[in-house]
Amino acid sequence: MIMSASLLASCATEPAETTTATEAPVETTTTTTEAVMEEEVINTPVAYHGEMIADGNRLIGSKTNEVVRVTGMSFFWSNWSQKYYNADYVDLMMDEFGCEVVRCSYGIQDDSVPYDRSCEPLIEDVIEAAIDRGLYVIIDWHSHGAHLAPDEAVSYFGGLAEKYGSYDNVIFELYNEPKNVGWDKIKEYAEIVIPEIRKHSDNLIIVGTPNWSQDVTAAASNPVVGENIAYALHFYAGTHKQWLRDNADKAMEAGIPLFVTEWGSVNADGNGSIDKESTAEWFEWIDKNQLSSCNWAINDKAEGSSIFVSDSNISETGEFMKALIKERTENAPWRG
Repeated sequence: MIMSASLLASCATEPAETTTATEAPVETTTTTTEAVMEEEVINTPVAYHGEMIADGNRLIGSKTNEVVRVTGMSFFWSNWSQKYYNADYVDLMMDEFGCEVVRCSYGIQDDSVPYDRSCEPLIEDVIEAAIDRGLYVIIDWHSHGAHLAPDEAVSYFGGLAEKYGSYDNVIFELYNEPKNVGWDKIKEYAEIVIPEIRKHSDNLIIVGTPNWSQDVTAAASNPVVGENIAYALHFYAGTHKQWLRDNADKAMEAGIPLFVTEWGSVNADGNGSIDKESTAEWFEWIDKNQLSSCNWAINDKAEGSSIFVSDSNISETGEFMKALIKERTENAPWRG
């Protein structure tokens, strides 16, 4: 571009007929180059949609003011799958699987203390890679007992909100799957953690719901106080059927937005074969409601939900997921 500007300056001193002869190709080349650069900038999910914002019972894009629906993958527990937490697998998820969103699952013990704090730099590697590629990235406190030690989550989310909270890519998921705990305690926990995030970021926050993030009607009856908040819905197609979709419909009718931050095509224990019929029923419903989702899981554990058999081999589930995601993302509006 500097050379082109120099050439244009040089042409300005030439006779009129010379300038006329050179203007057309220079102008055409510059316009084409700028168009290509512009295409490269906008052709990512985040550049197109902007920040995801809770608006009534929907999530909309700050740039489009239209419903945002993104489809992608969730990484497995960080403490048991560290080798996958790097930029190479973010690239693979976007380039080969067509993902628009990835989810980092920071492994937290049931007492709400992290299994392995050495995972934290790896999670940041994934966050930064997602930002670089223009993907949405969910930072998930992957716990079944987060409410037992909220100070741990306050410290972690506060630090990451300060560091990454200005990026439209970043979404905060406060509580993966509460178990054996009522909505009142989950809400109380969320209202302790959220103000720390809000010191640094107004980005979307997702709150887990009772009974492994299935009882979304409890949250709908008494939502968390605050702005830009959505609620997690989890399902496994082999186990969860129409009754859970009915409950989710009731929650949305009551006015809360949902994000399917974790789902599986197999049974709720992560095992079993792909339930294609039930998965099709779920995605007919997800498509109709334009809900965003992340499949479980980017890992090679010997169970039905893993998308890898080894680092270099995609499992049957992986091939199934690749086709399902691409079907929903390869013609997405952000691609131009």
